[in-house]
Amino acid sequence: MKLRYRLLFVAMAAIAFNPNCFAQKTNYHIVNTFHVKGDGKWDYIAVCPTTNNIYTSHATEVNVIDKTTGESVGTISNTTGVHGIAFVPAFTKGFTSNGKINTLTVFDLKTNTIRGQINVGENPDAIMFDPFSKKVFVCNGKSKDLSVVDPATDQVIKTVPLGGKPETAVSDEAGHLYINLEDKNELVTLDTKSFSIQSRHAVGKGDEPSGLAIDRKTKRLFIGCGNKLMIVMNAESGKVITELPIGDKCDGVGFDMSLKQAYSSNGDGTLTIIKEKTADTYEVLENVVTKKGAKTLAIDEKTHLVYLSTADFSGTGPDGRPGVVPGTFQVLVVGK
Repeated sequence: MKLRYRLLFVAMAAIAFNPNCFAQKTNYHIVNTFHVKGDGKWDYIAVCPTTNNIYTSHATEVNVIDKTTGESVGTISNTTGVHGIAFVPAFTKGFTSNGKINTLTVFDLKTNTIRGQINVGENPDAIMFDPFSKKVFVCNGKSKDLSVVDPATDQVIKTVPLGGKPETAVSDEAGHLYINLEDKNELVTLDTKSFSIQSRHAVGKGDEPSGLAIDRKTKRLFIGCGNKLMIVMNAESGKVITELPIGDKCDGVGFDMSLKQAYSSNGDGTLTIIKEKTADTYEVLENVVTKKGAKTLAIDEKTHLVYLSTADFSGTGPDGRPGVVPGTFQVLVVGK
């Protein structure tokens, strides 16, 4: 075989065995960085549906910033160990899950003033509002149960044992809540009328499921796992549709309904973007470079911007993890 043909053969073989060779570029990149005062760890970030604000959890408080300018709008204080934020526009209320003090803080969406406290399970983590049942659901990591809160009365009306550590929950807004059990590698389905468990399904090859999102039209769940896999599951049957590669240390997954794109925020400093071509066909478009520690996300479906919280790192902290540089907390804005 002549040299030029050998070279051509090698090039064609490389293409054949490299599925990412012609990976589509999304043109997503960091378009802005909002610097936020204060120090401490962070977790979930959320876009308010009725204001121009985003809320980001930050150690003992929640920072409220303008999503366009990044300017500080206020803080919600005394939320020790805060994880998540949920919004109930009908009552002009927001709720934070305070992991270290086992409470929810109720605040006013217009003024961000505190309206009350609610005792829930141990180590409340993810929190969300379900418009179908009109209830707030809280994933309690340590007590391994779910607190159901009526936002009309700010009372816990039900505690549901889950048999595992819940990490994240999403709703199909038609009577079902889906919950990741991180320590069981399971996806649990809850009936939001009876508050009873309907089914349990293994998450395929996924390990330590964390982030979770849903396409309510195709009934597909996107489950971000700790072993660099996103599991796509049929929400109705529990069947695993496919397993897709994502970045390391995923803790957040989002889905943009109009763009038909799933996003995995990875603590290794990447944002994996996946295209839903059909209900059963998916393509990894790109791993966008973000920053180390940007492990959770919030999607603004009006602007299609993605928000992620992180900070700068240097050396090793007292817990053996990479040390956070004081005064560097920030929100990354990713878009085109």
